[in-house]
Amino acid sequence: MTSGSCIGISTMKPCCRILTKLSRSTYSSSIHSHRYYRCKNNTKIVGYIHVTDLNRRDFSISDSNWGHSRDFSTSFFVKIGSVRPRVVSLIPNVASNFRNESTSVDSNVNDKSFENIFIQTSLNAKPLLCEEIETDDRRKLEKEDGLNVNLDNNLNDLSEDKVERELSEIEKEAWELLRSSVVTYCGNPVGTVAANDSADNQPLNYDQVFIRDFVPSALAFLLNGEGEIVKNFLLHTLQLQSWEKTVDCYSPGQGLMPASFKVRTVALDGSNEAFEEVSDPDFGESAIGRVAPVDSGLWWIILLRAYGKLTGDYSLQDRVDVQTGIRLILKLCLTDGFDMFPSLLVTDGSCMIDRRMGIHGHPLEIQALFYSALRCSREMLIVNDTTSNLVAAVSNRLSALSFHMREYYWVNMKKINEIYRYKTEEYSTDAVNKFNIYPEQIPSWLVDWISEEGGYFIGNLQPAHMDFRFFTLGNLWAIVSSLGTTRQNEGILNLIEAKWDDIIGQMPLKICYPALEGEDWRIITGCDPKNTPWSYHNGGSWPTLLWQFTLACIKMGRSDLAQKAVDLAEKRLGVDQWPEYYDTRNGKFIGKQSRLMQTWTIAGFVTSKMLLKNPEKASLLFWEEDFEILQNCVCMLNKTGKRKCSRFAARSKILV
Repeated sequence: MTSGSCIGISTMKPCCRILTKLSRSTYSSSIHSHRYYRCKNNTKIVGYIHVTDLNRRDFSISDSNWGHSRDFSTSFFVKIGSVRPRVVSLIPNVASNFRNESTSVDSNVNDKSFENIFIQTSLNAKPLLCEEIETDDRRKLEKEDGLNVNLDNNLNDLSEDKVERELSEIEKEAWELLRSSVVTYCGNPVGTVAANDSADNQPLNYDQVFIRDFVPSALAFLLNGEGEIVKNFLLHTLQLQSWEKTVDCYSPGQGLMPASFKVRTVALDGSNEAFEEVSDPDFGESAIGRVAPVDSGLWWIILLRAYGKLTGDYSLQDRVDVQTGIRLILKLCLTDGFDMFPSLLVTDGSCMIDRRMGIHGHPLEIQALFYSALRCSREMLIVNDTTSNLVAAVSNRLSALSFHMREYYWVNMKKINEIYRYKTEEYSTDAVNKFNIYPEQIPSWLVDWISEEGGYFIGNLQPAHMDFRFFTLGNLWAIVSSLGTTRQNEGILNLIEAKWDDIIGQMPLKICYPALEGEDWRIITGCDPKNTPWSYHNGGSWPTLLWQFTLACIKMGRSDLAQKAVDLAEKRLGVDQWPEYYDTRNGKFIGKQSRLMQTWTIAGFVTSKMLLKNPEKASLLFWEEDFEILQNCVCMLNKTGKRKCSRFAARSKILV
């Protein structure tokens, strides 16, 4: 077999094909390249594996947590699917020779690597045919090497038998609605639609499967022992990663994950009798504002780790195509640019807040997810000669990012007092006010609002600008990922408890606080009629954030706070038909444009209940402090002799 061949791994003989189509948008200036999955029969969707080098050498990695060494091979079909412990520590000094001060990946190395075979870069790429080769030898090989390892024979069973029998009526209703939202492709579950309201005559893209939205659904299924739908989803979206994404004759970088995909039934070759299923992804070319989803790839990596942790099936992470998918996402995020900061530079609307809300630049939510995805990748990447530079880049970026966020994004009463006395226009490497923040920026609401015993990470930081709004998702995920120190994590929950009426109100949880009003709303949102004050992204209340709040509380030993919020939501969600979001300062009204039967609202509630019942499983989904990250200084200033590295001076402060 030649290098670059594609072999579908399936349990039945019919095949799935990926076809390339070009269609003109209604806007004449935009040309979109679409490539559709086509499925004719009931095939099992478990992705495909490219073969690059049948003679790749084996290597061994030592894992101190498991007390033994493990031998792996990346040769064709040899131990790719073996269940194994995780790689949790780096090869010592692996970063020492990696471009010294850089935390990016050289895109020119390994031009003949698997990524360049895996990815389809030509606009006129030939259709990719993934067929099963069903032989006795193949079946024997798969059985021996665990290519289709399934630790639970019933993981593909979405029946109610897997659900705990002692459930409240609202939990039973939630599970029924969650199962009814499942989308199948080729006869297999691959995700859940964003909303499943039969009375909605204009679903827009709410009838699609979103990577971001599916995460709480995936966790609910995983916690209930149903992993196959999550496995299918991860592999299906992985195949979408390599497709062309084009708007106005321009394509973003390789590795971008779609925001969503839609499974449709179309006539086969113009026939009125024969039909087939196609999977149509959206990378932002159809989205409002045409913004690429930066967070999709980060969520994909986070969910991939969660799948392994909750099922014990690590063979999926070890597959060549999955390892390549991780590497492509990381290379896209770690590419050199003009930015001076270790935080990830993105455009407005590139995350959960997918409309103009003044969070362009370095928004907290993306940085927290980025940090989590880097930590996940460091656990999951197989370290060898091909990936050593990438692992070094991940290690370096983690170190720089953790220091940057803890030092410059964190505010409490003490920090606000420091900012209040800032001197401006400082020019030197020893400047205290490094970002030239003007004290007059401190908003009047902040001084009276922030509690003495609490603090939080601000929403954004750019030259001469600090966005002091409290963004809930970013702060919760900073706790979950240990982006913050222990004291900072405690401070966030203390602040939420002290400002319970503002952040929790009558429906958990505010997506941000406070809302933009008056002239700020007009200028920053562009007079967005959907983001009016205390609605939607502009201070609206989103029940889906419950599961992340629950996870953060369990980690910090504050399950009582999570239980209080879940009990509050439980009284209304079912009665209100599971809305997408709530309006008003206290979350009293159902959102004026809120979809009902919103799947991630349902899944967020179910997942929260299950996490509270199974805190030992919750512990598999968060990260503790990694002191190796704190010890790794990437700036190299201490070696130049020109000036002292500020990290060493600040390390004692950020550890408290």
